[in-house]
Amino acid sequence: MSNCSVVTVERQFTAVVKVEAPMNALMQAHQSARAKINAALPKLDVGPLGLTCTRWRPPADGVMSMEPGTIVAKPFAALDDVVSSDLPAGRAAHFVLKGSFEGLGAAWQKLFEWCGAEKLQLAGLNWEVYGAPAADPAQQETYLYAKLA
Repeated sequence: MSNCSVVTVERQFTAVVKVEAPMNALMQAHQSARAKINAALPKLDVGPLGLTCTRWRPPADGVMSMEPGTIVAKPFAALDDVVSSDLPAGRAAHFVLKGSFEGLGAAWQKLFEWCGAEKLQLAGLNWEVYGAPAADPAQQETYLYAKLA
């Protein structure tokens, strides 16, 4: 695992499906949203496609607000459930997870604990950007960002 750091990020436009899902149904909600996005992307005027991502806020009352999506070149008019959104600009705590998605929970915990130790104030908005799919899951990279207040 890489070290945590503070980075300055640029705004990136995204094509997403906005989801409110109970914690025990996150995977199903994520997969359903991805299917809708993948079906809509060829019909949208979004320019070149980037990596996939998920923007999310900490759960409230056992429900997570998240936006699974794909980074796109420009905003667009909504198509059914697929809407234009973004990954915000500004300062963010950052961590790179190298390995299977099963390590995401521990990776976020490491990033949040580091923020606490560094006395960084979190804004309550987080996102993951998924590196190009790796043939070997141990080589998969996922980029974690926690927006700083």
